[in-house]
Amino acid sequence: MNRTTTTKPADVERKWHIVDASGISVGRLAAQVAQVIRGKHKANFAYHIDNGDFVIIINAEKVELTGTKAKELIYWHTGWPGGIRNISRGDLREKNPVRLVEKAVWGMSPKGRLGRQSIKKLKVYAGSEHPHAAQNPTPLEVK
Repeated sequence: MNRTTTTKPADVERKWHIVDASGISVGRLAAQVAQVIRGKHKANFAYHIDNGDFVIIINAEKVELTGTKAKELIYWHTGWPGGIRNISRGDLREKNPVRLVEKAVWGMSPKGRLGRQSIKKLKVYAGSEHPHAAQNPTPLEVK
């Protein structure tokens, strides 16, 4: 008799991956990284367990914004009266490229307990230096 097995939290093995964001469009990068930190690339994926891997993104300042996305505005509200604010994606890339990539990956992650838990496995750095060399990250190819 065949039995169906399900992934348990004790069965989760996490790996470290590194991605060089130079010349990659931000949406393509965010979509593939969101799948890896969620664990959807694994054969033992389960919707109720966070079994994703850690991802390090370097060179976030060199990420591409295709078309007219550099002029698109990102809006948020401060919570105060009259507190609507905006910034263009191009200006955000100049000012804080790490935040641009984190916001793109967060937008493609599930909103809830597992989404908040999985986004903590994302490490983004503007330059090519990162402090995670001891984890021996393997290169992750973004197509």
